[in-house]
Amino acid sequence: MSKEKIRNFAIIAHIDHGKSTLADRFLEITGTVNARELKEQTLDTMELERERGITIKLQPARMDYKGHTLNLIDTPGHVDFSYEVSRSLTAVEGALLVVDASQGIEAQTLSTLYAAIDANLTIIPVINKIDLPHAEPEKVTDEIVNLIGCAKEEIILASGKTGEGVTEILDAIIGRIPAPKAKSEDGTRALIFDSFFDPYKGVMVYIRVFDGAIKKGEKLRLMAENNPADTIEVGYLRPKITPQKELAEGEIGYIVTGLKETSKARVGDTITTSGKPAKTPLPGYKKVKPFVYAGVYTTVGDDFPLLREALEKLSLSDSSLSFEPENSKALGFGFRCGFLGLLHMEIVKERLEREFNLSLITTAPSVSYEVEKTSSEVFRISSPADLPEKTEINEIREPYVNLEVISPSKYIGSVMELLSIKRGKHKNTSYLDADRALLSYECPLSEIVTDFYDKLKSVSSGYASVNYEFIGYRAEDLVKVDILINAEPFDTLSIITHRAAVQKEGEKLVKKLKEFIPRQNFKIPLQAAIGGKIIAREDISAFRKNVTEKLYGGDVTRKQKLLKKQKKGKERMKMVGRVEIPSDTFIKILKS
Repeated sequence: MSKEKIRNFAIIAHIDHGKSTLADRFLEITGTVNARELKEQTLDTMELERERGITIKLQPARMDYKGHTLNLIDTPGHVDFSYEVSRSLTAVEGALLVVDASQGIEAQTLSTLYAAIDANLTIIPVINKIDLPHAEPEKVTDEIVNLIGCAKEEIILASGKTGEGVTEILDAIIGRIPAPKAKSEDGTRALIFDSFFDPYKGVMVYIRVFDGAIKKGEKLRLMAENNPADTIEVGYLRPKITPQKELAEGEIGYIVTGLKETSKARVGDTITTSGKPAKTPLPGYKKVKPFVYAGVYTTVGDDFPLLREALEKLSLSDSSLSFEPENSKALGFGFRCGFLGLLHMEIVKERLEREFNLSLITTAPSVSYEVEKTSSEVFRISSPADLPEKTEINEIREPYVNLEVISPSKYIGSVMELLSIKRGKHKNTSYLDADRALLSYECPLSEIVTDFYDKLKSVSSGYASVNYEFIGYRAEDLVKVDILINAEPFDTLSIITHRAAVQKEGEKLVKKLKEFIPRQNFKIPLQAAIGGKIIAREDISAFRKNVTEKLYGGDVTRKQKLLKKQKKGKERMKMVGRVEIPSDTFIKILKS
């Protein structure tokens, strides 16, 4: 097909704004999927995506409409997958901005929209869910006009559920989005915007061909890390795989590469052919690094080999997941895993439990830190246990993010107070309309990975939305707080926090421990310490047996003798006794 008849586009939308339902209507109206095979969220292939109503893994689909080929990429809407979204935006010429008529523009939509504008994409604004009884299309129209400066007539009102306005959107895609153009004459180049592992075919990559063509049977080279690959099969996605002889310039499709690991075909890499090699790769490639770390352990110690096998299999299809073995005094053997964010962590844990039938515990999430030693060596740590001695440290740097919060105006005071507690630095406040404000902050990532989202929803009655973008590491006055139970340190409970918050954090941790650790026959001191200095302490009192109960008279010295003997026994028990923490107690501590 001629390049002039091809239209490549993505959908930009927040979670639950209806983009998957809208994609269903596209497939139905264009006849790509027949009515019998069509189901809700057709492009969401994972069971987890259907249950939660979110898109986790992006999915392309090729449709034919009015003599044109429309290539849709249904992208994830969550901040954790922002790099995948950015690569998808690079692979297309236009984007549908889909906004819920009842909720308006959300923070995550805003960041993806800015990325699309930076990529010079043609934006087609769509107000979805106009069939809802509490829809406010006029108000949302004004928001979009103020935001992107388009005319009201350019905005399409639609409903993915009823099908209203969907044909107008398809006509606008043909009429407004330009046809693909070649980037240069520099050999064959194609961009990988997603890769996954198929148990029967090996690594498959979704690509957009920018220059030249890729034919079945050709030898390939992945330019970022110079990995060789084969073109075992090429084809389109309708949305099922449809093999073809070649993928021509401007087209979107898939390649079966013959590789065995997705880490060798990373998202954002450039594919070229040995027959017509390119000199320079397409710009924008980077290795995705985990931002959030957590320990993953099995509740049954014998399941450790099964967990290792499960993580190895899952990492074949998720190259952004990293893991390494670690040992905890309280939980035994497990793995320190790196995730893109909290949603990514939640999804990985749920997939491990469902697909591999495991019962898991995850420790509280933490972030990675950069440590500069006095020898000027700089390295990154993902666990407080890896922090070197204080005398060896020159400075510790923590990750910072640009934080954008969209909130109703009446909750601005509460939101700003929360961000101040979280060490946020205010940059700017702007108003989308009379009722909604956009707050811009710089904030440490460690302050928002645990309870920030829940607290934000609490102070804004559920109306505020948040988005963040990593901006780099900054040196701060950070210290490691160790937790000692009966004078024995427990690395799993150690934290790295700002010096101004150590007292508060230390007291909070030991109070939690006192609440959950069961009493023993001897007194248990619970301490929070920085190096050799104790900053907080709680004691769990001992069980006391009434040893004088059997006495029925006689001199008082008989009673004192028994009590003295009991005291000596307790002191000896305290010296040699160990505090056994049941794993369910540890789970309660982590959950709280």
